[in-house]
Amino acid sequence: MTKKEISLLILLAAINFTNIMDFMIMMPLQEFLEASFDITPKQFGLLVSVYAFSAFAASMTASFMVDRFDRKHVLLVAFSGLIVGTFGCGIANSYETLMASRIIAGLFGGLIGAQALSIVGDIFPYEKRGRAMGWLMSGFALATIAGVPFGLYIANRTNWQIPFIGIAILGVILCIIAFIFIPNMKAHIDNKRERNIFRVYQSVWKDRNQQFALLMMMTLIFSHFAAIPFIAPYLTKNTGFLQEQLPLMYFFGGLSSLFVTPLVGKLSDKFGKHKVFTIFMLLAVVPVFLLTNLPRVPYYDVLIVTTLFFMVAGGRMVPAQALVTSVVPPNLRGGFMNLNSSLQQLSLGLTAYIGGMIITKNPAGELQHYDIIGYISIAVSIICLFITWQVRAVDMKEVEHIS
Repeated sequence: MTKKEISLLILLAAINFTNIMDFMIMMPLQEFLEASFDITPKQFGLLVSVYAFSAFAASMTASFMVDRFDRKHVLLVAFSGLIVGTFGCGIANSYETLMASRIIAGLFGGLIGAQALSIVGDIFPYEKRGRAMGWLMSGFALATIAGVPFGLYIANRTNWQIPFIGIAILGVILCIIAFIFIPNMKAHIDNKRERNIFRVYQSVWKDRNQQFALLMMMTLIFSHFAAIPFIAPYLTKNTGFLQEQLPLMYFFGGLSSLFVTPLVGKLSDKFGKHKVFTIFMLLAVVPVFLLTNLPRVPYYDVLIVTTLFFMVAGGRMVPAQALVTSVVPPNLRGGFMNLNSSLQQLSLGLTAYIGGMIITKNPAGELQHYDIIGYISIAVSIICLFITWQVRAVDMKEVEHIS
């Protein structure tokens, strides 16, 4: 990769970091928000889910028209909207205003990931796309290793609003840098078909390969996030892991991911996306099983299992993202990735709903049936694996390179 390509990937990863931080920081703040606004766990759950639902609506709507515009401009508009929503969370003085701010953040934040993936797909050819995805996904690792633990530390030392304000300030800085350094990207625009807003859906309807790609990502997201919403409460209630030790889980999990994701990207380009995805998908069965069946054990045993989960389960996302960006030509990629994003959000919401129906508490407050969640996750992973081998990358001859 050239220095210019690496610089662009670092900037996109930083934007991705800000977007992920806005989403991830909500879950550890549950106790703060329930105390501040006197809300129930159900009301807090609505704060989390409303982000996914608004992101689903925005991505679905954007899929009709996003390929008609410069990718840089779409990314900047979406990022600016996320900043407004995040800052609104930081100054919210009631449950209602916080809810409105989460809706705004979801509407715009849901577009950012799809645009970043579209930009990477346009600029990097298939044989280099695995490494590019590894760099891009380092934003998630950084949010896990540094963002969430630091945000929790700040919230404990000050109040829960400061992390949101800090994220918004960082977003303003990155937005200015992105405006200056991200090149205009219009090569994908096809003026002859520009008025046909249904072309993405027509393409998916006619192309079984695209259908398999969307189904691959839906099942992958379902299997990946099935256990995640319940990790913290299960560890603290069932294994003896302390609330104060949760930042350690994020730190070591993020640290391992930070080193693994670029390596997985390189391996994907060298040995093939399907092969590397298969290896990591099968390896992920081990930490998922261990995590969802953990008894009361020393805290370092918990950290070993959770670190393995973050490292292996997250690693499979890299070749999957490289594949899904490669099943459509550039002039359809933005709309397709927004459609993909909306279906992922729908899958995420469905996962949380099903998990909530299965998980119960015993009189001691311990979570029950978490092991069932693990078995479901493993079963869907196997289904996803069979689907993935049906996905094929199309020939990309119109890829725009940075010169």
